[in-house]
Amino acid sequence: MRLTLRLISFGLLLVFSLLACNLSGNAPDAAATLQAVYTAPAITLQALQTQAASTSTPTPKPIVLPTLAFPTLPPLNTPSSVTPQSTLPNTGTPIPLGYCDWAAFVKDVTVPDGTTFAPGSTFTKTWRLKNIGTCIWNRSYALVFLRGDAMKGSAATYLADNVAPGQSVDVSIKLSAPADPGEYRGYWSLRNDSGVLFGLGGSAKEPIYVDVEVVGSMTTVYDFAGNYCSADWRSEAGDLGCPGNEGGKKGYAIEVKKPILEDGTKYNGLGILTVPENIFDGYLRGFFPAFAIKRGDYFRAIISCEYLATGCNVIYRLDYQIGKQDIKTFWKFNEAYEGEYYEVEIDLSSLAGKKVKFILTVLANGSASADRPLWVAPRIDRLPNLITSTPSTPTITATNTRRPRNTRTPTPTATRTRRPRRTPTPTP
Repeated sequence: MRLTLRLISFGLLLVFSLLACNLSGNAPDAAATLQAVYTAPAITLQALQTQAASTSTPTPKPIVLPTLAFPTLPPLNTPSSVTPQSTLPNTGTPIPLGYCDWAAFVKDVTVPDGTTFAPGSTFTKTWRLKNIGTCIWNRSYALVFLRGDAMKGSAATYLADNVAPGQSVDVSIKLSAPADPGEYRGYWSLRNDSGVLFGLGGSAKEPIYVDVEVVGSMTTVYDFAGNYCSADWRSEAGDLGCPGNEGGKKGYAIEVKKPILEDGTKYNGLGILTVPENIFDGYLRGFFPAFAIKRGDYFRAIISCEYLATGCNVIYRLDYQIGKQDIKTFWKFNEAYEGEYYEVEIDLSSLAGKKVKFILTVLANGSASADRPLWVAPRIDRLPNLITSTPSTPTITATNTRRPRNTRTPTPTATRTRRPRRTPTPTP
């Protein structure tokens, strides 16, 4: 009897050992183990009966084993808590894999879609883009023309600096409005240092574009130089009167006929010489009467220090005020004497529908002793189809009967080389 119990115990121990080993392995092995659990007792009883039959020992009573219930286990190599990526529910938003070179459009810094220009007008289009790829855009990356209307833009404009992933950059290109009226659009793309094009969108290949409308020639509706004495000219010293006291230490504004620009060019028209107060960081401001702005109006001018004013270094600003609101700056540009002049073209459409007091401002960068900045032909131009009547010229009441003089009319030397013009970009 003791032998029988020992054999049964050994059999059960063997079965449970096999079961434990297989539960930690693959599912098919576990099934085999379960089968062994049910068949092992039968094998053991058969062996005992055979042994009893070979002896004269009476046949023992059959041993009834308890029924063992085991739970159904999931396959051990496929956890039920993990869903394969291929069967994830469709949320409607694709999960991007990412590209080395990939851009996102942030905004139009200048020239929003549908901006109107006169035929042949020059302008600078600036896009703000973000590097959402995994690679750095280096200085060998470029903005290149793709298709549509090139508008005399350069075939390739290289980045000025590196742009790391996550950073944004302003990308600009100088363009000219076509000669014929109509709507024009040009498409541009980015190109990496291996010559591969890339851009926006889920495929990283969609281009950016510039969209403009050309509508006839433009007409001047307000002439700042011709009406400069309708402005209130002031410096830190107070109200200066008009015409100003030429050579005065408090600053002054005077009309200049056929002004001579930094490169020796003589402009056949009017300009305003606006000299700031002769103190450190001195300034001069001319407050003009309010003017009603329409969409498509432009402020245009040429800015330049007077010829041979080699120590000139100032900040030009176009400020404005609406009603009694605070004065704001619409545009500014730092000009130092380097033999160049600059053509300014600023879209005033954001002020459309308002009566605006424009303020021509110059500020000295440090000492003002050598500053002689010119506003040449400053004006507001408008598309002809928006002109409803001929603007009237306001009556000028001068507080000083002395006429302005331009005593500096040197003749350019033959050895002087004219340098190219540049167009300053409006401040966003």
